[in-house]
Amino acid sequence: MNDPSPFATAILLAGGSGSRMGENTEDKVLLPIRGKPVLQYSIESFARSNSVDSLVIVFRNEAQKKTIERLVPRTGFRIVDWAKGGAKRQDSVWAGLSRLEPDCEVVLIHDGARPFAQPHSIDTVARAARKGGASSIARRVTDTLKEIEYSKNGYVLQTVDRSRIWAMETPQGFRKALIVKGYRDTIAEGNEITDDLSAVESNKQPVALIETDYLNPKLTTPDDIPLFEHLVERLAE
Repeated sequence: MNDPSPFATAILLAGGSGSRMGENTEDKVLLPIRGKPVLQYSIESFARSNSVDSLVIVFRNEAQKKTIERLVPRTGFRIVDWAKGGAKRQDSVWAGLSRLEPDCEVVLIHDGARPFAQPHSIDTVARAARKGGASSIARRVTDTLKEIEYSKNGYVLQTVDRSRIWAMETPQGFRKALIVKGYRDTIAEGNEITDDLSAVESNKQPVALIETDYLNPKLTTPDDIPLFEHLVERLAE
């Protein structure tokens, strides 16, 4: 069932260092893939969604911000706001959370280096977060996983039950009050986290996991570029 009006704000993280891209690009979220910057794919998907009416873009520096401003469509968002990113991921997310409107109900947090989140999945994550408090696009792990312990003769292996292991992706969605409290506690305790669900794990918050029918990888190294070009072509078919 469709919601009668947009109700969510998306925080788009674009300020990461992208150090593992090496000398291939100074800014991986602005790297052109089939003629379009990586970040633009995400911006356009959020603009086409039915649930998102506001966008907060967390940027690295003023030069990057000026470039990104040209990528934002003139229609699709009621509000577009900006936040300067910090040294750590939690600092950047907190900067974005600090720009939310007082009446914001649901927050979607998305890595700008994941360009393939589709509008229908964004809406599913937003509705699930509105209903249950937290949600995320995620993928079942299908590889055999081993927990390792090093010994002088090599590694000692223990098989991990993969039926209980999921790889988290983005966007991840939350009721505003829940994620604000989670990040406030995370920062106060000096914890470092690599995804937003980690900020609400300590209170055993139930999470709706949304599986998708498309790949949603994160651009990390130069080896990812051919795959991303292929995925753009496939989605355009």
